[in-house]
Amino acid sequence: MQLKPGCKEEYRKRHDAIWPELKALLKDNGVSDYSIFLDEETNILFGVQQQTGEQSSQDLGTLPIVQRWWAYMADIMDTNEDNSPVTRPLVQVFHMD
Repeated sequence: MQLKPGCKEEYRKRHDAIWPELKALLKDNGVSDYSIFLDEETNILFGVQQQTGEQSSQDLGTLPIVQRWWAYMADIMDTNEDNSPVTRPLVQVFHMD
């Protein structure tokens, strides 16, 4: 994902106050241990989440609360037409247990 320049603190502030009902939805759908990292040189955001089943947080985008969150975040991130964050799939090149 891509954060707009100068929006780091606002992004952090909004996530520090994540809506309880959104957090519950994620957990209820198998998303846990969710972290987002920022590369401050490029403003690229990198999310890591554990999930049970096949759904990630991005797969819940048809739900109204997720759509509201995306609209809430759209002014500080690069988004698609539906306000979903622009994401790029990554290829795993290394893993160690």
